[in-house]
Amino acid sequence: MMYRLAAAAGLFAMSAGLALAQTPATTPATGTAAGGTVAKTDKDLKEYQLAAVSKVTLAQALTTAEKQGEKGRAIDADFEKADGKNPNHYSIKVVYPDGKLVEYGINADDGALYKTENQPIERYFTRLKPADFQKATVSLKDALVIAEKKAGGGKAYEAEVEREGASVEYEIKVAQADREQTVKVGPDGKVVD
Repeated sequence: MMYRLAAAAGLFAMSAGLALAQTPATTPATGTAAGGTVAKTDKDLKEYQLAAVSKVTLAQALTTAEKQGEKGRAIDADFEKADGKNPNHYSIKVVYPDGKLVEYGINADDGALYKTENQPIERYFTRLKPADFQKATVSLKDALVIAEKKAGGGKAYEAEVEREGASVEYEIKVAQADREQTVKVGPDGKVVD
C-alpha cells in the first residue's frame, strides 16, 4: 500500500512539473486572454515598449550617426517601429557646419547604419537656425542622460530640438516599463518644468 501511495505521489508531481514546464513565461511583451497567456507581437506593442527592449540605446545611435561626417551635430531623433521596408530603427537628423542636413537610419537591434538620406534644410530650419545650436552648452546626447536621470530610469527613445528664445530646448521621451515620460532640458542642461 505504501508503495502505491508513493508511486501515485510521484506521478502527480511529475505531471504537475510537466504542466508547469509547458506554461509560457510571463514577460512585459505578453498579455492575457480568456484562454490564458498570449505573446504580443511587435505590431501589438507601442513604440516606447519596443524602444525599452531594443539592444541599441538612443545615445549609441546618435554616436553612430554623428560619426558619419565631420563635425555633424544630431538635432532630432525618433524611434520608429518596423514596417515592410525598415527594421525597428532610430531616425536621426544631423546638421553639418556647411548647412547640410542628413537623416540616418540606425538599426535598433544591431546599431548598423542602414539608410542615409539628404534632407532639404530649409524645411527643417523654418523655426531653428544653425547658430541656435552654437549657443547651447549641452548637446542632445548630454540632454538624453539628464532626461533619463530625471525620469528615474528608463531609456530615452525620441528627442526633438525646439527653439526657445535665442537658443534651443530639448524635448526627450523616455520609455519606462509601463509608460513613457516627456522631459524638457534647456540649453544649459537644467530640466525645464
